[in-house]
Amino acid sequence: MKLIYIANARIPTEKAHGIQIMKMCQAFADSGEVELVVPRRLNPIKIEPFTYYGLARNFKIKQLPCLDLITPCRHIGHLGLWIESLTFFFFVFHYIIFRKADVFYTRDKFFLPFILLKKNITFESHTFPKNYFLYSLFLKKLKGMVVITQKLKDLLIERGISPDKILVAPDGVDLGEFDIKESKEECRQKLNLPQDKKIVLYTGHLYQWKGAQTLADASPYLPEDIAVCFVGGTEEDVQKFKIQNTKYKIRVMGHRPHSEIPYWLRASDILVLPNSGKEDISKLWTSPMKMFEYMAARRPIVASDLPSLGEILNESNSVLVKPDSPEKLAEGIKKILDDPQLAQRISSQAFKEVQNYSWRGRTKKILEFFSSRN
Repeated sequence: MKLIYIANARIPTEKAHGIQIMKMCQAFADSGEVELVVPRRLNPIKIEPFTYYGLARNFKIKQLPCLDLITPCRHIGHLGLWIESLTFFFFVFHYIIFRKADVFYTRDKFFLPFILLKKNITFESHTFPKNYFLYSLFLKKLKGMVVITQKLKDLLIERGISPDKILVAPDGVDLGEFDIKESKEECRQKLNLPQDKKIVLYTGHLYQWKGAQTLADASPYLPEDIAVCFVGGTEEDVQKFKIQNTKYKIRVMGHRPHSEIPYWLRASDILVLPNSGKEDISKLWTSPMKMFEYMAARRPIVASDLPSLGEILNESNSVLVKPDSPEKLAEGIKKILDDPQLAQRISSQAFKEVQNYSWRGRTKKILEFFSSRN
């Protein structure tokens, strides 16, 4: 099998989609030849991708030209993104038109028109496309597509996509990456974290719909011996988050290399997934990678009670709380702290269930689905 993965993304990137794309390519490469095609963009990260993500070099990365005005010309806003996307599209078109592959894989809706080239395009959708009418013709022409939640599949079915064309494949995790030998105490020493406090941790970006602010607002309702820590976010978002939360005794650590995240999770007592219920992307469509990382870390999880997260999390593997409520989130955290048996029970169950969500298992499921469609 030969697979060409087209991604209009800055690689490497501090954002989660970069991890997902690279992990998927690595897993696809277990089944054949894989080439990742990305734009040659200006990048503040100077580490080459395989080293940055700690991956084996079992697939190729091809950089194509584009006119990248996103970073140097931020004042032009979305126009910079459109210019970069259109110029990259132009070079991708000329690159793949004469190339043969069993699968052309993408999670970027701008490449859906390539279906008109009679290429075997596989589209992975993480959100419902804005201006759906612009893409509906191409979506209906696909032999099949991948979505990350059942709610997203239901919405596409409502818009006329045949149910048997849609595979639900939630995000995944590299289970081996989180199977570290260090103890909680050793991880705290490594990360310069206090040994005498309970640590409640959030990892990931600080966008509003991620709900990190809800955890910050919950911190005053927690006992004094709890340290609330945040790991992740862009430099700009981290600075804003620190400024708006100076009144709270929280620790905002900023972005850390993904290879360091297993140690942060092991160092913690409780892991928090406080997604907001105010936006559809959070309420219905998301399948956060950190959810599976939390499950693999064997630490108890407190999460927002949302349809999207509820496709994986339930009362047997986590404590679910009302979204956007600092008080309810604090109650959920204290519930686990007050009941060690509950903490052990839900973390063990989550670890048992996450064995079904490896990247290798996900790509195997996807390839089997599309093999049956051809």
